[in-house]
Amino acid sequence: MRDDLYFHFEDVPQFTLPDQIKNWIKGVILNEKFELSEINIVFSSDRYLLTINKKHLSHDFYTDIVTFDYRTESHEIRGDLFISKERVIENACAFNVSTNHELLRVVVHGLLHLCGYSDKSEKDKELMRSMEDFYLSLYEKEYVPRGT
Repeated sequence: MRDDLYFHFEDVPQFTLPDQIKNWIKGVILNEKFELSEINIVFSSDRYLLTINKKHLSHDFYTDIVTFDYRTESHEIRGDLFISKERVIENACAFNVSTNHELLRVVVHGLLHLCGYSDKSEKDKELMRSMEDFYLSLYEKEYVPRGT
């Protein structure tokens, strides 16, 4: 699998991501039976993401993620994930989880959209949430060091 996974920062200071996040993302893609072509993950401010939401989706509200799927082949993953750092922090507080946990949830949510999952109906939302939980548990098992 090629290493075409890029992180960008728009209208927010650059921050450090866990080293293992790239391997985890690639693992999600492989597990879903896709090949990574190219993904740009763009961390931004609420204001920046609101502009994208309005311009491209005609949605006039804050959101934690906007996903654009650019695939040209059915087996590949190619797209952009725009993530509001402010929404991630606020949601982490609201759901009483760490910011890192919420960040991973939002990333995998976007990846699942690129893999063809939807969250339009209640049934779709339930499946999406269970897949998020599954991949978050894999991250915890495979990439989080165990304490003594």
